[in-house]
Amino acid sequence: MKKLFILSALCITTFITCKSGSGTKNEINVTLTAKSDSKVSGTAVFTEKNGSITMVATMSGLTPGEHAIHIHEKADCSAPDASSAGGHWNPTFKKHGKWGATEYHKGDIGNFTADANGNGTIKFSTDEWCIGCGDATKDITNKGLIVHKGADDFTTQPTGNAGGRVACAGIIK
Repeated sequence: MKKLFILSALCITTFITCKSGSGTKNEINVTLTAKSDSKVSGTAVFTEKNGSITMVATMSGLTPGEHAIHIHEKADCSAPDASSAGGHWNPTFKKHGKWGATEYHKGDIGNFTADANGNGTIKFSTDEWCIGCGDATKDITNKGLIVHKGADDFTTQPTGNAGGRVACAGIIK
């Protein structure tokens, strides 16, 4: 009983969801905060199961239309414009592009659409990420999740011409 209590407390304090028998290895929940004088807020959940990560991000306060979402180099959202998060996470030194194309950054998630009320959701799954595995080319921990003002054109180097950063969250285990 004491071991179960300690394990439960450890899971709660580190924001990792522990599910006995579910096959879930790790889960990180993050809160997106407004940047660049926007009103954007939201959450994202990264769940690793059976060697694949699924990210589900839900946001509000966006302008209607397409927006880019990327993983950036650092979990630092301290700058008013989120520039403290650095550039796109690109551990394999590829050109910016659309996920699954010949070249793309590991942080190039893509675009999602905000509805007429400014609400948007994106679900993304990949086996090219991990949570806390220590592989610098796959590990998303201590990176930043950034929502941009506009859409990613998947061409312009190195950012996709997606505009300012309107929300930021640190992906911290």
